Parts: sequence; structure tokens; C-alpha cells
Amino acid sequence: MKNKTVKALAIAMTVATVTMMGSASIYAADDAAETATEETAEDAEAADTEEASDDDQKAADEVAALIDKIYVQERNDTTDEDCKAAKEAWDKLTDAQKELVEGEEADPDYFGRDTGDASKDDPRNQDEIGENELLVVSFGTSFNDSRAEDIKGIEDKLQEAYPDWSVRRAFTAQIIINHVEARDDEAIDNMQQALDRAVDNGVKNLVVQPTHLMHGAEYDEMVDAVNEYKDKFESIAIAEPMLGEVGDDATVINDDKKAVAQAITDAACQEAGFDDMQAAADAGTAFVFMGHGTSHTANVTYDQMQTQMEDLGFTNAFIGTVEGEPEDTACEEVIAKVKDAGFKNVVLRPLMVVAGDHANNDMAGDDEDSWKSQFEASGAFDSVDCQIEGLGRIEAVEDLYVEHTKAAIDSLGTSDDAEATDDAEATDDAEATDDAAADDTATDDAAEETTDAE
Repeated sequence: MKNKTVKALAIAMTVATVTMMGSASIYAADDAAETATEETAEDAEAADTEEASDDDQKAADEVAALIDKIYVQERNDTTDEDCKAAKEAWDKLTDAQKELVEGEEADPDYFGRDTGDASKDDPRNQDEIGENELLVVSFGTSFNDSRAEDIKGIEDKLQEAYPDWSVRRAFTAQIIINHVEARDDEAIDNMQQALDRAVDNGVKNLVVQPTHLMHGAEYDEMVDAVNEYKDKFESIAIAEPMLGEVGDDATVINDDKKAVAQAITDAACQEAGFDDMQAAADAGTAFVFMGHGTSHTANVTYDQMQTQMEDLGFTNAFIGTVEGEPEDTACEEVIAKVKDAGFKNVVLRPLMVVAGDHANNDMAGDDEDSWKSQFEASGAFDSVDCQIEGLGRIEAVEDLYVEHTKAAIDSLGTSDDAEATDDAEATDDAEATDDAAADDTATDDAAEETTDAE
């Protein structure tokens, strides 16, 4: 009996063990299946993510290519359509895709950066110009607020000063024209378009006022473009750029440079809260005015402006350039000058007509190669501040352009011709009156003689 019970228990234990082993196998199989399913799902998700990422990059690359296509200095037959296509493609991107836009010249800021309200500007490309046109030629800027305050500010001042002349606009930078057209749907004439518009509108007298700083490369190109049209108008005059004649060396300065030096330092002091440059110097503050720089022989203009600052007694005014041409205007050179002079506080401000890309990025940007970053990295200064304002919004500078335009208008002799015509007509009328009076006198004398004879 005992043996039978033991056998029965053994059989039961064997069955239970087999059953448990079977269940474990089933559970193990289920776990394996579940793990495999999860891995498959993760792989599928990764594949979908990779595919989506590829699609996002492809869309972004297409927009970058369209931007690069219009980031050129030559206008062609498809420019308008290309500008429109680039903006439409950009608008279709998601926010994540926009961040992926990167090309030879393209980046998310091309369409994405907020530079102000373009509607405040006036492209001044209207027809019905009349016989007298004042064409204001600028390099241009894609920064909307700066374009309205600096360039349009000058144009408005000139139109106010010369109401009998139609003020129109031309930019010399096609890259900027395309940028503004693509992003803001604002059409600005290049030089050829503006001159063709003047011809088509029957302009007889053309005065060209450049807003350029000096007689540099941009100015020379503008003059060449105007000269090609000299036979299409009765008279043409080109006014002086802001700083007037260049001169031979750094010691040559003039009234234009003096006016600009005084105007920009006055504006800088006011913005910084100082009564004048001496008060700023006493507080240990130096002002660094950053121009563009050029390899053109006119680059001596920057050294002349430094001479002008010194002549005015401004020991805390320093001239620099983005391009470092001339060499003593490079950022590291200017840092050394300010440091050696003992100033501990620095205010950076553009020596440019507009506060555009150079002012916002090269001067005041957050990148390590910006002037602000380099001055801070030098460790030589307690504070480094930036004033992002162009010369075009300073009233004294606007007045200078008005003076230059007046000289150009006067050189045409149109007013003198009109006065001469009036004088001639008045003389003719007077002579005619005298002749008539003489005839009457002769008649009367004859009549008297006849009476006497009778």
C-alpha cells in the first residue's frame, strides 16, 4: 500500500513538472514574440522617422536651391518668377523644415528673420515722372525698418526740398532687390530699370544723387551706368556722395567730412546719454564707428575721417571697417587703439548710410567674430554697447545731401536758363513798347507838322 502511494505521488510530481515546463516554454515563447514585436515596431518607427527626416531635408534643400538661384547680382528674364517661386516654396515648409534650410547663400533668416514692416517703405517706382527727375541711388538693404528710416528718410527730405523734381529710387545691389521682392513683394528698380523708366517717361533733366559714402567702386559703377544714357536726356548731373571728394592722403579733409563727423558724434552722444564727446571721454567712454571698408583707392577716406575726428578734438572717436581696408581700421587694430588710449567703456555704431546686415550681424551679432564679441573677448573693457542706427536718419546728414543735390541742379543751368528766357522776353516786351511809343510820337509829330503847314 505504501509503495503504491509513493508511486502515485511520484507520477503526480512528474506530471506537474512536465506541465510547468510546458507552461514555461509557452511563456518564454510569448515573451520572445512580444520582444520581437516591440523591436519590429521600433525598427518601423525608426524607418518612418528616417524617411520623414529625409523628406524634410529634401524639401528644405529645394528651397535653399531656389534662394541661391536669386542670390545673384544679375537680373534676368526669369528673376520675377524665381523670386515668387522661392517664397511660395518657403511658405509650404513646416517650422522644423525651415530650420533645415542651408545652401551656398541660403539660410533660415533669408525669409524668416523679422526686419520690420515693409509697408512703411516706398519703392518710388511710379511713372508720370515729368520733365525733371531726381534719381536717388543707394546700395540698398533688405532690413525693412532701416530701409524706411535711412534711405526713404533721405528721399523724403530731398522731395520736400525740391517739389518741382520727381524723386525716384534705384538700388545697385541686385541681390538685395531680389531679397526684398521675394520676401516682401516690393519691387525696387535697379539702375537700368530706373534709367529706362526715366527715358520712357520723357524726362528731360536728370539729376542723380548717390547716397554712397564716398567715390568708391559702387560710385564708379553708378557713373558708368549713367554715362551710357547721357544722350537720352537734355541734361544730366551727378551729385557728390556723402563725404565729397576723396583727396590724396589721410591729411586731406573737407567741409563734408567735418559735417558728418560732427553729426554722427552728436547723435552717438545723445543716444548714449552724454552732453558731448568731452563728457563721454571724461566718463571713460570711446565711440567706435564701423564702416564697410574697400580695396578701392578711396579707402583713404576712412583714415581722413579719423584725421577729421582728431581735428575736432575727439580723442575718444575711432574709425574701423568690416573689411579691414585700410589695414589700420581692422577690428583687432581698433581694439588695440582704444585699449592703449585707456578707455574702459565702448560704444559701437555704424559709419554707414543704413543700419542693415553689417550693423546687425558684423557689428552687433552674437557670433564670436562680430565686433561686439571681439571687443568683449579682449577682456580690456568694462562694457561694450551697440547703437544700431544708420547715418541716413540723422537730420544734419540729410541736409548735406540736400546741399549736394542743389549744387547738381544749379550746374544744369535750368533755373538760370528759365530766368534768362524771362529776362529776354521782358527785354523784348520793353523794346516793343518803346518802339510802339516811338511810332506814336512820330505820328503825333507828323500830324503836328501837317497842321502847322496848313
